[in-house]
Amino acid sequence: MAPAPFESFLILNSGSSSLKFRVIERGTELTRLRGIAEALGTAAAVLSIEDEVVGLIRRPIPMADHHEALLTAMDFLSGECLAGVGHRVVHGGERFAGSVRVDDAVIAGIGELSKLAPLHHPAHLAGIRAVGGVFPDLPQVVVFDTAFHQTLPREAYLYALPYEYYEREGVRRYGFHGSSHQSVSAEAARLSGREPGETQWITAHLGNGCSVCAVREGRSVDTSMGFTPLEGLMMGTRSGSVDPNLVAHLASLPGHSLSRVMDVLNRESGLLGLSGLSHDLRDLEAVASKGHERAALAIDVFCYRLAKGILEMAAGLDRIDGIVFTGGIGENSALVRARTLGHLRVLRPVLDAQRNAGHGRQSAGRITCDDSPLLALVVPTDEERVIARETERVIFHSMTS
Repeated sequence: MAPAPFESFLILNSGSSSLKFRVIERGTELTRLRGIAEALGTAAAVLSIEDEVVGLIRRPIPMADHHEALLTAMDFLSGECLAGVGHRVVHGGERFAGSVRVDDAVIAGIGELSKLAPLHHPAHLAGIRAVGGVFPDLPQVVVFDTAFHQTLPREAYLYALPYEYYEREGVRRYGFHGSSHQSVSAEAARLSGREPGETQWITAHLGNGCSVCAVREGRSVDTSMGFTPLEGLMMGTRSGSVDPNLVAHLASLPGHSLSRVMDVLNRESGLLGLSGLSHDLRDLEAVASKGHERAALAIDVFCYRLAKGILEMAAGLDRIDGIVFTGGIGENSALVRARTLGHLRVLRPVLDAQRNAGHGRQSAGRITCDDSPLLALVVPTDEERVIARETERVIFHSMTS
């Protein structure tokens, strides 16, 4: 049976400080409407809607949280014929190895996993409940960031801990940003004129959360995030990997309980912690260019640790067909890309300054010279399209099975 005219999926992608949504037409995958709520929880919070008919609409939503932002966005969806809603959910643990339709048990399971992704799961649940309140009969599907990384080999996902912690508690490395790494690695293959199964990439998703991934023949074989999204690269407010004994040391300081230390590592570290100014790289680049030393320091540490993370991923590959930058920082910061590639001298990248300044938009994503031994690409992430495909598969397979 052919899809009904303009039947679409609403795709929600809740980040730690943002809420992206998109209405994607079933079958054609055309975008009918998109929007993003940014700087949530602050006085600068704003909802931006891009409508195919009326154009760009901006609505201030000061101090709004994810739930309030979603309810505001619902005002623009009344004319849509929605077939379902797809949600990006960060952590599936061992319980959720793939995409599933939302029911009470799934909601409870996501809630139980909130301790593993404290910056994200409350936002995901708020989105699921808000949709359920406005569209009680609309099927919802959750697509887990961890699912793409279910192909990690045991040597990549196990920690060097007593094995019973894995067997009894599921303590292992899970990885995140799976939809993004899956999307951009496939697009990088297309841009290079090959099938995903013929290629090997290191993908770098860089936003408020950051991770790198080794993608061999279309499958994730290693990634920087681990049991929770705190492991790995330096991020907007997260420290990334630190010496585990540091946690015990900080918890011994006056006024520093374990809960307080984890709050520092998740919410007060990274770019924000080192700069003492902001978690937003755009702000730091602006003031660093005017001589703000700690902003410049934060950017330097960020780029160096990113380069180390990229080299670490090489252990999972037979060769490197290219490095792919994506996410808000990866797609828009020429400075971060240039400095990171500068630390990768061992791979001999030759940056094309003009292509990099243009974010690869006029060169099929390429930011390195044509004769560069290492290919580097900028590929906009399309997590929402991956989620829409999964949403359609889960909803309509369950209807016919």
